[in-house]
Amino acid sequence: MTKKLSMLWHLRQLMAAKGMFQTTDLVEPLHERGIELSRQMVHRIVTKPPQRINTDLLAALCDILDCTPSDLLELHVEEHRQPQAVNDGGPGIGDLRPIRAKIRRPDGVSE
Repeated sequence: MTKKLSMLWHLRQLMAAKGMFQTTDLVEPLHERGIELSRQMVHRIVTKPPQRINTDLLAALCDILDCTPSDLLELHVEEHRQPQAVNDGGPGIGDLRPIRAKIRRPDGVSE
């Protein structure tokens, strides 16, 4: 069994709960807290989960949205079972061999 770990990013939902429905609604509050990001970068942070995040940015987002880092980020674990191989535990096609057929006539004489 293998595990796939990922982080769920809840920034969009927390923004909506605070009445912020446009990505540009974060530009000015971030600027007030000393975080200078372009509108395109803010849009990217809101719409896609970041692979890396600056702790200053994380702190500013938590302050703006009145939340904790665990409200923004949620660990998501998926467990995948690997399918059992067809030939595990029993005879497979590789173990089977054809048998030569014998044709017999009804009178008992074989060819």
